[in-house]
Amino acid sequence: MRAVIQRVTSSSVEVDGKRVGEIGAGLLVLLGVARDDQPTDADYLADKIAQLRIFEDSEGQNESLAS
Repeated sequence: MRAVIQRVTSSSVEVDGKRVGEIGAGLLVLLGVARDDQPTDADYLADKIAQLRIFEDSEGQNESLAS
């Protein structure tokens, strides 16, 4: 399982020209899943992403989604 993570101001997903999902500011995660990946792999990756210190708080300090 692999993930590419990007901070975005907005993002959307289209299928056959129809918008099926969208977000405002947040994280865009492109996730690659292989046949032999397990649910525990997804749990681990979700926890790891949530702990990334990639957002700034009101004082300019880095904080995570889980903060």
